[in-house]
Amino acid sequence: MEARIGVRNTKSILFKSLIVFLAFVITIPLIIVLLYIIKMGVMQVNWHFLTKIPAPVGETGGGVSNALLGSFIIVLMSSIVAIPVGILAGIYLSENAGTRLAYYSGLCVDILQGVPSIVVGIVIYFWLVKPWTLLNISFFKFHVLIANPLSGFSAISGSVALAIMMLPIIIRATEQTLLLLPPSLKEAALSLGVPYHRVILKVIVPCGFAGILSGIMLAVARIIGETAPLLFTAFGNPYLSISITRPMETLPHLIYTYATSPYNDWINLAWGASFILLMFVLLLNIFTKLITRKWNIQL
Repeated sequence: MEARIGVRNTKSILFKSLIVFLAFVITIPLIIVLLYIIKMGVMQVNWHFLTKIPAPVGETGGGVSNALLGSFIIVLMSSIVAIPVGILAGIYLSENAGTRLAYYSGLCVDILQGVPSIVVGIVIYFWLVKPWTLLNISFFKFHVLIANPLSGFSAISGSVALAIMMLPIIIRATEQTLLLLPPSLKEAALSLGVPYHRVILKVIVPCGFAGILSGIMLAVARIIGETAPLLFTAFGNPYLSISITRPMETLPHLIYTYATSPYNDWINLAWGASFILLMFVLLLNIFTKLITRKWNIQL
């Protein structure tokens, strides 16, 4: 008996060691990427880099202020559209899990989550960008064709594409979080005569706030680095622009454009922009962990 116990303990130690080793191995690529981007990008970041627009070819200096502002505006607009819709859809799916509409809606959400980002960009291009461009040309004829050939590309189009990508993540996070809550919470509130909509807004949603917020932050982190949809929608802009009806620069698009250029100054700007984007995602995840830990409710 003691020999069998010793063999089992030995196997347990071996398997635990293997799991710890594999857990460490999967972090090695992340550590390498982080260290390399920090090494290449941290030296490029300064006040001038954050407050100036990119310099023309052949001139030294320049910054990424237009991309920083553009990314902030587009992500903010996407969040304004996707967060309320995603939370409401997640509440409906969790409260009506057994209905046929909820089943097919959940199936559509799963399919939408698997659609490649570039396909979303192409769809929005044909839905919004191209029709708007043709409409402007038909109204203003050659004036628009000469003065504003890219009138269909805009921050609005980019925001719609990114909002579509955010929806499945927020919907599923909200649904799965609310399904984990015990039914006694809702039953207790309803037994006190509280209206159903107030039970959802004042009891159910606050109890699942940590999971919902995690889904929102995950969705923002997911879209903040997307480039493919923005190639067909926001398009990019070398100047500082706050007009949401015009092309607008973003950090991922700037990184893509400058990293593939033959100019060393532009490549350095791409490394600096990559470092900023990486730090933003890391800080966003840390902030999410702190907030969810504070709001986590033990049931």
